[in-house]
Amino acid sequence: MSQSGLPADASHPRRLSSEGEAFFPASFALALVDADSTISWAGEWAERLLGHPPQEVVGRSVAALIGDTDSVLRHRDGRRLPFRPHLIQLPEHVARGGRLLAAVPTRDVAGTDTAALMEAAFEQYPTAYAIYDTEARLLRLNTEMARVLARSEEDLRGMHIGDIEHTPEYAEADIRVRRVAKTGEPEIMEPFTKVPGESEAHLWSSEIFPLKDDSGEVRAVGTNAQDLTELHRGRERLALFTEARTRIGVSLEVDGTARELADVAVPRFADYACIDLLGAVLGGDLPGPVEDGTATLHRAVSASAYVPSTVPDGSAHSHLALSPVNLCLTSGRALRFSRTDPEIRRWLAGDPAGAALPENHGAHSFIVVPIRARGATLGVVSFTRHSASPGPFSPDDLLVAEDLVAQTAVCLDNSRRYTHERNIASSLQRRELSPQARAQPAVDVAARYLSARGGSGPGGGWFDVIPLPGLRVGLVVGTVVGHGIRAAAAASRLRMAVRTLAEIELAPDEVLTRLDDIVSHAQEGTRIAGDAVSDIGATCLYAVYDPASRVCTLARAGHPAPVLIRPGARGEVVSLPSNSPLGMGGLPFEGAQVTLPPDSVLALFDRNLGRSGNTVDGDTIEEAPAGLMRAFNDRTDSLDEICENIVDLVRPEEPRDDIALLVARTHALDSDRTASWDLPCDPSVVAEARQNACGLLTAWGLEDLAFVTELVVSELVTNAIRYGVGPIRLRLLKDTALICEVSDGGDTSPHVRRAKPTDEGGRGLLLVAQLSERWGTRMTAVGKTVWAEQSIPPDQAL
Repeated sequence: MSQSGLPADASHPRRLSSEGEAFFPASFALALVDADSTISWAGEWAERLLGHPPQEVVGRSVAALIGDTDSVLRHRDGRRLPFRPHLIQLPEHVARGGRLLAAVPTRDVAGTDTAALMEAAFEQYPTAYAIYDTEARLLRLNTEMARVLARSEEDLRGMHIGDIEHTPEYAEADIRVRRVAKTGEPEIMEPFTKVPGESEAHLWSSEIFPLKDDSGEVRAVGTNAQDLTELHRGRERLALFTEARTRIGVSLEVDGTARELADVAVPRFADYACIDLLGAVLGGDLPGPVEDGTATLHRAVSASAYVPSTVPDGSAHSHLALSPVNLCLTSGRALRFSRTDPEIRRWLAGDPAGAALPENHGAHSFIVVPIRARGATLGVVSFTRHSASPGPFSPDDLLVAEDLVAQTAVCLDNSRRYTHERNIASSLQRRELSPQARAQPAVDVAARYLSARGGSGPGGGWFDVIPLPGLRVGLVVGTVVGHGIRAAAAASRLRMAVRTLAEIELAPDEVLTRLDDIVSHAQEGTRIAGDAVSDIGATCLYAVYDPASRVCTLARAGHPAPVLIRPGARGEVVSLPSNSPLGMGGLPFEGAQVTLPPDSVLALFDRNLGRSGNTVDGDTIEEAPAGLMRAFNDRTDSLDEICENIVDLVRPEEPRDDIALLVARTHALDSDRTASWDLPCDPSVVAEARQNACGLLTAWGLEDLAFVTELVVSELVTNAIRYGVGPIRLRLLKDTALICEVSDGGDTSPHVRRAKPTDEGGRGLLLVAQLSERWGTRMTAVGKTVWAEQSIPPDQAL
């Protein structure tokens, strides 16, 4: 203990402590201050740090050492020192209540040498750090740089950068270091290279900066290299997911969606990828559960950056129970394998054919992921990396593969459901576009249907040829707005409605009126049901041709008028009132009649043939049907050739909608196969009518039908006289059947009823119905026609 009451070595740097109170490390004891702030003792550091000899300050106020501030110490000459004053209360038994004035460092850690700290910072810096001279020779490198280069500082000191590794990246670094030494401007380079201390190429970010002295002269160049591989991989995965979101799911086809996944994954994620689907998926159906054992799959698509696929796209193939694909399907989990895994070894040993790809092309890493959507397994995706990509799949890559396939699975299931609906719609459409009309003498027909491109599905176009009583025929073309199952179903309903209305022999304008009611009611039902689908929009053109009178009656609802070519004449558009589309309401539908010479050609087509994009010589069909006219004017006896000519002239490169075309050539009934008589409203003419009919049957060689014909003629003429309004006309038609027609001016339709035993009449129509093949009534513009039909033996027909 010194005379001052302080420890003998208190004037030296050390850790001072007293009764549990910790003092600052590396503090310098300057003086002992009494309770009245008088300096009672001063140490050597008072002179060494502050320039005040002890003898000059003892007995003076503490302000003689620290001045007027307690934040920083100053030298005697006024220089600011990197120390601050600190008064420490000392225990009573040590200094009788005095305080110790200490100098505490403000910048450096007490007790630590600054140069040693800088050296430690250089060595322990977590990134690779090196210093080169102005000639790009290595001077220093830290521990991390030595690890990266897999060589010590002693081995590399004095070597040029380009001599450390003979690669283009090191040569570029050499050039950049020399340039920074010359210009004094820092540079950054980001090489993707394989360094000696790593097994594969990494992405590095290297900062190259000058080290200058106080005069600003470049004395050396420092480099700081950071491994950005993980950051780069994260960015690549984000870019991969971004591209997947924009590219996968664009196609509505199952194989198209599979192709989109393969294009995204190869070569950015894998060297080889294949998508195998269960057979039901390709047909649009939902597959059942996958059973244990070998799996039969269909190769939807494969893609490879280096090697060809051993299984052709579109083919069916099986996988053994030990194969990775089958293990994935049965487990329902994504799996990652390397070539050395026991599962892969057993598979390669038991499946020589499946082992061909790994054996021949150096496949070393595999990922298989099940395609699952809405609780069902649709197939499996296989990813492979070959020898050209030394890095195997990592656990993070497995997560990436699962995310990619999960996104694709939803799109594939959407494509499957779309395929399912399209198959239904196509089936409906094929039924609507394949009218199987029985042979009839009224017209010869040919038709074409052009489907729109672009994957929008079957459209709502349709046409039909409807045989009608009296050797007449109905020709109809219609369009329902939209595509897919809803449009096809709506077209099917309209077609069946037209057939039903035609078979009860309504006039074309009346048929359209009833169709308009059907569509309007369907729209009301849709709104009531809360369906978000827009209301049905439909158009229709209906024509009825009578070969006996050669009169064609037509009406249209928002549909283009047909084109007519009379024999030896140029084409013309039939003048027909333009009515609103179906379901729009408005004014009543109007029809028109036109008399057609034999061998006239009538073309019915939908509006899509004349829409923008489906044009001929720049004009739409509605405005100037130049293409149709030219095709018709190229005279040919074949309706199929006429259709082909029209298609060739008006087919667009990419039709935006379906196009329907129906062409008919009319025939007239020969005069020797028809006869008619005008009859007065007198019951006495009934016998004359029977006699005229029997005479005509004899001329036709149909005497065997005379008895039934007499009964039919007698009953129908009698009813016309009794219940109808004159004039009365009897007409007989001979074709494959014998048709008897009686027309009058009345608008009351007869009907069959069951007569009571006491009734005097009421049995005539019942007999007609029993003895005829069929019978019916149709309303005309001036009344009604009641008809009955009998079969003619084939050897007595035409």
